[in-house]
Amino acid sequence: MLRLPLEVYSERRRQIRELLPEGGAMLLPTHSELIRSNTTHFPFRPNSDFYYVTGFSEPDAWALIKKADDGFAMFVLPKDRERETWTGIRHGVEGAQQTFGANEAFSVDDLDKELGKLLADVDTLFFAFGRHGEKEARLHRILDRTRIGRKPALGPATLCDPAEILAPLRLVKSEAELAVMRKGVEITTEAHRAAMQQIRPGMHEYEIQALLEYTFRKNGAWGWAYPSIVAAGANACILHYVRNDAQFKAGDLMLIDAGAEVDCYATDVTRTTPVNGRYEGAQRDVYAAVLAVQQRAIESVRPGFSIDEMHDVVLRDLAQAMIDLGALSGSLDEIMDERSYEAYYPHRTSHWLGADVHDVGRYRTRAGPPVPFAPGMVLTVEPGLYFPPDAQDCPEQLRGIAVRIEDDVLVTAEGHEVLTAGIPKQMDDVEALRA
Repeated sequence: MLRLPLEVYSERRRQIRELLPEGGAMLLPTHSELIRSNTTHFPFRPNSDFYYVTGFSEPDAWALIKKADDGFAMFVLPKDRERETWTGIRHGVEGAQQTFGANEAFSVDDLDKELGKLLADVDTLFFAFGRHGEKEARLHRILDRTRIGRKPALGPATLCDPAEILAPLRLVKSEAELAVMRKGVEITTEAHRAAMQQIRPGMHEYEIQALLEYTFRKNGAWGWAYPSIVAAGANACILHYVRNDAQFKAGDLMLIDAGAEVDCYATDVTRTTPVNGRYEGAQRDVYAAVLAVQQRAIESVRPGFSIDEMHDVVLRDLAQAMIDLGALSGSLDEIMDERSYEAYYPHRTSHWLGADVHDVGRYRTRAGPPVPFAPGMVLTVEPGLYFPPDAQDCPEQLRGIAVRIEDDVLVTAEGHEVLTAGIPKQMDDVEALRA
């Protein structure tokens, strides 16, 4: 399975040190295992920021990156033969140094004793308060003990959010990162194509979900990047529908929003497929409208443009489509001013994509202007139209129809590359694949 080489993480830590102020340090904990029921845990997935700088995938660990002396310390679960018999081999303290490049490594059991010493000469600490629950209280206790009775006081005087440094780094992908993301796209493409080919009236949504997620794991992905949405007919009007237990009927559309996760990098794709094999009547009209809007939006992706500007264009295009379909009446300007389009298009058009499916990074600068696209950024483009079955204000033939089309797009120096172009979306291509 494709994984980033460990040298990539070392280079990231070097970049972080360059961006840290003098006397600065960044402290990043990963997640603990979460109880699913009684003694059973949810599958573990590391914290994205922590994994981004370490490549270490065990729970309960901490990483400290210091400006001074190129410091990199880790606190990890110790080797424990009894526990490893039940839950798998741990790298331990020695592995944290030899494999993952830590200058210093300790058992996480020694965090309270050793972390304060490492923070004693730190003036500015980057730590994501508000996001780590019990770990924050533990850090507060450690900092208090570091400062008490010290003249001058030891330990950090200033606390900052790591996102100030990490988000801009994570926003622009390297060639190594893009290679991992392309592998996720390759796996996701196979899964979506298989679902398009196999769907038939009488099948259940969970059968298609099982096919998608089997394909992810069969090809070596960690699994899904987010809970798979497989929606029959009007279920697709629920934007984050995940029950996936209804039966497909003849005449339904099938909306799939699903993507594989490879080495902590997400793929995020939506396709809307006719269960019978052909787009018919109002379905065809709605699909054609969404597809035209999406294609125009993708063409706008180029350095210097922005997500906010693209969204504004999409809103006007979709509002006009709602007028043309008879779902809304009045002038386009009136509809835009009154925001009546939100009845059938309630979400944004795009988000950043990377180690999180809704990846880190601002959409507007602190000063207010939108963040411009730059080569190496990856984003989704996902317009849709959703006409709930109980929407009394739109024509009856539209009710219960929902269409979303979503691709993952890389910003390049020349414009853009649609990473997920291998998943059919032109109506003729989808119908040919179904046939």
